[in-house]
Amino acid sequence: MTQLPLRAQLASALGRSAATLSRMTGRGDGSVIGGRVGLLLEPDLLRKLARDRRLALISATNGKTTTTRLVTSALLELGEVATNAFGANMPAGHVSALSQHKSAPYGVLEVDEKYLPEVLDTTGAGVVCLMNLSRDQMDRAGEIWLLAQKWRRALAGKPTHVIANCDDPLVTWGASTATQVTWVAGGQRWKEDSWSCPECGGPLERKDSDWGCLECSFRRPQPQWTLDDQVVVDPRGQRWLLDIQLPGLANRSNAVMALAVAEVFGLPVDRALPRLREVRSVAGRYTTVERDGRSARLLLAKNPAGWLEAFDVSDPQLPIILSVNAQGPDGRDTSWLWDVNYGILRGRPVFVTGERRLDLALRLDVAEVPFTLCRTFSEALAMQPPGRVDVIANYTAFQQIRSEFGRAL
Repeated sequence: MTQLPLRAQLASALGRSAATLSRMTGRGDGSVIGGRVGLLLEPDLLRKLARDRRLALISATNGKTTTTRLVTSALLELGEVATNAFGANMPAGHVSALSQHKSAPYGVLEVDEKYLPEVLDTTGAGVVCLMNLSRDQMDRAGEIWLLAQKWRRALAGKPTHVIANCDDPLVTWGASTATQVTWVAGGQRWKEDSWSCPECGGPLERKDSDWGCLECSFRRPQPQWTLDDQVVVDPRGQRWLLDIQLPGLANRSNAVMALAVAEVFGLPVDRALPRLREVRSVAGRYTTVERDGRSARLLLAKNPAGWLEAFDVSDPQLPIILSVNAQGPDGRDTSWLWDVNYGILRGRPVFVTGERRLDLALRLDVAEVPFTLCRTFSEALAMQPPGRVDVIANYTAFQQIRSEFGRAL
């Protein structure tokens, strides 16, 4: 790699020192503060750190962190990989990740949907992976159609190779201006944000996995990669049993996206797939933690689409603890709770906690789901009989629970 200019070297070194100090003092994992310090000293540091690396940017409403982890695991077969493993997905986090692995020839960066155009322009990444778009933090990000439109403008005329989920009409529309696209049929369980054509506003007709506009020519592209339940079909028609340890349909979709990205980097399925099968947990997601004879499995759900996937993974025979906050990273507006079908929880022992437990309690009451209200997660866990329990929490509530168990990974 090209030697960094002296100012950039100094900014990168001081950023790494700040990150180390943050970890040593228990203030955080250093994945944000290090980048902020570096950018303060050298505003163009991200561009300089990205130079001469092969980069993949991973963006979506849901599944960014998991897919980033899967792609990173695969590319380690080729060499050292710089990545923002803990989900710090804005420029400060990217700077911190690239600074920590300054000699890595490869980089896999999770990118917030809103920041994707800026990060792509700054880094000149050769690969972009786009998986899904659905309502999330409307008070911060705005309408998702606007995000898809920003993606279209950012990708137009770029030499970037895009890996895109053609089962999501908004993702398809956002990716369709790119000069080179590999289409992946990764599935789309949540469809409530894509019944209208993003091209003309007309109605979309859906038949099984296919879709098309009834009023214009916008329709689902022919995929090169397909997810068929537990099997991936690659562009040559060869079928591969996924057999990954991460649970649920959403993670199988993440895995096929990761395999498509890996192949763009020159890594065939037979070398990438074994590394994907080694991943058991991602930044605490799907981890099981133990306390006083109780085994709690931690599931993250930040928006209606995420809750739908979490319900798919959870065990309907187990009691369940739900925790919701509304801090800055979560979005202050909790009206999205009314878009989630909580009726699926009827018949299970349900325990509700978190800073916005009363908002969630009202939603459950309207859905006629009996529940027990708890002041803290510890109180809710202590009320469980010995054995297993599922826990679903949104972002900051999830991080608080992780902290109680030493940020288990």
